[in-house]
Formats: sequence, C-alpha cells, structure tokens
Amino acid sequence: MTSAVLCFIIKDGRVLLAMKKRSFGKGWWNGYGGKIEAGESPLEAVIRETREEIGIVPKDPVHHGTLHFFFEDGKTPDWQVHVFRADGFEGNPSETEEMAPQWFSVEEIPYNSMWKDDPHWLPLLLEGKRFEGKFTFRDNVTLLSHEVTEL
Repeated sequence: MTSAVLCFIIKDGRVLLAMKKRSFGKGWWNGYGGKIEAGESPLEAVIRETREEIGIVPKDPVHHGTLHFFFEDGKTPDWQVHVFRADGFEGNPSETEEMAPQWFSVEEIPYNSMWKDDPHWLPLLLEGKRFEGKFTFRDNVTLLSHEVTEL
C-alpha cells in the first residue's frame, strides 16, 4: 500500500482546491499532496508537498483523517492517505507544472469534477471533524463501495 498525504486550506468559508494537471488524478480538482518519502512523517510530507505543488506553506496543519483506497483494475496501487486541514498559510498560492490552485466557496465545491469519494468525507473535514474511510474503485472513475466513520 502506498502512503500519501493530502492537504486542504480552509479560510473564511472558502476552500483552496487545485486542478491536477498531470499524472495520477489529472483533470480532477483536489487538495494538494503526494507520496510520503522514506524517513518522512506525514506532517513533514504535507508541508513539503503543499509547497512543491502550489507554492505555499500551510500553518499548523492538523491531521483529520485517514483514507484507504483499493483499486480492482490490477494497475493502480492501493493507497493509504493522511488528510490534513490548515486554516492559514504563508506565501501566495500559485500555479506549478503539477497543479493550478483556485478558491471555492464551501457551497460551490465542484464535486462533479473531483474524485468520486470526496462527497463522502470532505464535508466532515470542512466541519472540522475527524474520520476514517475505506473506498473500493473499479478504476480511477468508478466507485464500487465506500464506508466512512466519524471518529
């Protein structure tokens, strides 16, 4: 199972999402993150990935949940993703080769252009709750089953 992190900045009733421009998840709005490197903690990884992908450093990111993703296509690895939330940041969000950031009001989150699991757990994150989720996909698009538990 591949270990990764995901970060969301939430401020003044808005969430900073980013359009993935290449590789895994291309064409979807998402938080920012990626694989945890050897010897790196999830917290260290989320700070590094956010800086690399959208040019900012999250202030005091808090771990809110862990998501487990299983793919039945035989090509996509399974993932364990640590999800963080931060209410502040340093720097200016900017587009990189990897992602293009954009603010959305909480009421206008583009769920139809996001991973199909997001509507099942992102509202909990936005409410500041802790959670754990398990999702099984046929491929990168088809969600077969899900289970989310509020902790």
